[in-house]
Amino acid sequence: MLNFMLLILIYTGIYALMAMGQNVITGYVGLLSLTQAGFLAIGSYTTAILSVTYGWNFWLTIPVAGLLAAAFGVLIGLPTLRLKGDYLAIATLGFGEIVRNILNNWDSVTKGPMGIQKIPMVKVFGYQLSPYSKWGFLALVWVFVIVGYVLFDRLAKSRMGRALEAIREDEIAASSMGINTTKYKVWAFALGAFSAGVAGSLQAVFTLSVTPGSFTFMVSIMVLCMVVLGGMGNFKAVVLGAFLIQFISYFPQLVGLSNVIPPQFKQVLFGLILVVMMIWRPQGILGREIRGYKPSKEKGGKR
Repeated sequence: MLNFMLLILIYTGIYALMAMGQNVITGYVGLLSLTQAGFLAIGSYTTAILSVTYGWNFWLTIPVAGLLAAAFGVLIGLPTLRLKGDYLAIATLGFGEIVRNILNNWDSVTKGPMGIQKIPMVKVFGYQLSPYSKWGFLALVWVFVIVGYVLFDRLAKSRMGRALEAIREDEIAASSMGINTTKYKVWAFALGAFSAGVAGSLQAVFTLSVTPGSFTFMVSIMVLCMVVLGGMGNFKAVVLGAFLIQFISYFPQLVGLSNVIPPQFKQVLFGLILVVMMIWRPQGILGREIRGYKPSKEKGGKR
C-alpha cells in the first residue's frame, strides 16, 4: 500500500510538471493542444541517449532535454498558429504521433521498439537515488514541481501572463492594443514544451528505460484531463488534477481489482470525466484563479 502511494505521488509530480505546461497553452492562451506526449518523449529520449550513449551526467541532460523540447514547441507552434479548436488539436496530435513513429523506426539512435535500457541512476551530492527506494526520488521530483509552480505562478502575475490571458479572452482586441499575439503564442508553446521535456527527463531516470510505446496520445489526453479536472488557468488546481487522475489510474491495483477491470477502462473513464466536467462544472474543481488589480496606498491619503 505504501509503495503504491509513493508511486502515485511520484507520477503525480512528473505529470504535474506536464500539466502546468499544458495549463500555459490551454488555460492561459486558450489553445487546445494535444502534443505533451511528444514533448515528454523528446525529453525522455534526450536524457536516455545522452546518458547511455555519451555518458553524460543526469544534471547536464535536464536543461538539454527541456531546451530541445522547447525548440520543437516553437517548430510546432509557428505553423499551427492560424489553427483553432479541433483543427489545432488534430495538428498537435499528429505531431505527437510523428515523434512516436520516428522513435519507433530510428533504430540506429533510439534502438527502435525495444527502446533504451539501463539508464544510469541519479546521484545527488554523491548519494544514488534508486527507483526501488522511492522516498529519495519522491523528494527530487517534488523539488522540481515546487520550483516549476513558483516560476509559472510568477509568470502568470507578470506582464506576459496578462498578455496571454488577453489573447485567450479576445485575440483581435489584444492585437489591436499592441500585443504581439504571435510572439506570445509561440512562447506559450515553448514553455509548455520545456516543462514536459523536464518531466520526460525525470521519468526516464525513474523507470531506467524508455520505449516508444510509453508515449501514446492517451498521455496527452490524461494531461488535458488533469487541467480540465482541476481548473484551467490555476496552477494549484492542475497539481490537484494530476493527483486525482493518477489516483484513478492506479486505483484498480490499489484495491486488487487489476485482474477484473480491463486496462481500456481508464480510457473510458478519462473521457467520461471530460464530458461530466464540461457539462456540470466547466471551470473545474477549483476553478480559474482570479487575479485582480490592487491599487497601492497613497502616503497620507485614502486608498
